[in-house]
Amino acid sequence: MMTVIDPVLIVLTFLWIGFVCAISFMEAGLKFRAPGVTIPVGLSIGRVVFGALNKVEWVLAAAIVLNYVLFHHVYSWNMAWIAGAILILKIQTLWMLPALSQRAKNISEGVSLPPSSLHRYYLLLEVSKVAILFVYGVHLFH
Repeated sequence: MMTVIDPVLIVLTFLWIGFVCAISFMEAGLKFRAPGVTIPVGLSIGRVVFGALNKVEWVLAAAIVLNYVLFHHVYSWNMAWIAGAILILKIQTLWMLPALSQRAKNISEGVSLPPSSLHRYYLLLEVSKVAILFVYGVHLFH
């Protein structure tokens, strides 16, 4: 029989995964396929949506850490998984999102920019973060 270590952690973890998958893997590309959405409009929407996603991710990460602090009192190996996800989130928040946002703003204003791999790196980190969170979530079941 399978048991659940902490149902709140499971909900928070899979909610986090759901947000990232819905926005990063679905919305990001679909918005440009909608009729009438120009590249500047799509980039503007993306800046707003990814900014909001980032805030939601920080709330979920904080709720998970707070749950450990308040109820578990012992930092188990499971915290290493969350620490990895938070490290990725920190890199995205402090470096990648500001750089991508500025790039989107410049493109929207008509500035010609050379190609960049930043989007691919961001996507690679999103996949890594989801994988880390998934492994962590599965380990919350016995």
